[in-house]
Amino acid sequence: MKLIIGNKNYSSWSLRGWLAAKQSGLPFEELKVSLYGEDWEAAKREQGEFLPSSGKVPILWDGEAVIWDSLAIMDYLADKVGRDRFWPKEDAARGMARAMVSEMHSSYLALRRQCPMNIRRRVPGIMLSEETKSDIVRILGLWAEARARFGNGGPFLFGTFGAADIFYAPIVSRFLTYGIGVPGFAQSYMQAVWEHDWLQSWIKSAEDEDWIIEQFEVKA
Repeated sequence: MKLIIGNKNYSSWSLRGWLAAKQSGLPFEELKVSLYGEDWEAAKREQGEFLPSSGKVPILWDGEAVIWDSLAIMDYLADKVGRDRFWPKEDAARGMARAMVSEMHSSYLALRRQCPMNIRRRVPGIMLSEETKSDIVRILGLWAEARARFGNGGPFLFGTFGAADIFYAPIVSRFLTYGIGVPGFAQSYMQAVWEHDWLQSWIKSAEDEDWIIEQFEVKA
């Protein structure tokens, strides 16, 4: 398999696709491209691997199969290795995890726009819009409910690391970058995600990148 991703410092959707590939346990080749760089448009035109997704990342090639969009990639991989590797076994927990992942996939536009993922930066004191604050409150409420109802088996949202943690990992990064104040239970959860071996590997690669995308370099 080949997984094409964008800049590790900025590309939240790439992080989700990459974590899904790691969670599958299947071997894959990683190909990283610099988003919005001088050769970005040329790369989209010239490299056939990008055509099915119209140049968007992540995109997964598995032989003749091609899957784009991070949620579709995770579902495809779960079908290959067994869905229990990604989702809780209990019906109530699995139902909530699916709903949380779907909400993350389609919502929180204000937070995404005002606080783009930027692993290398720390931007304390940012003036959050009311819409962004509402997104944050909603996310913390979901985290609290998942941890309270289904988190007894470990430090992650549903105990063990899975689909929900994969999709909310970029939110953890955003909260850290912009100094978002969170209650103690959320601090513990965020620490567990941030210290996960896969996240540490991604963070190290992001810190080693020398690409700068000015539109994502938010000032306080």
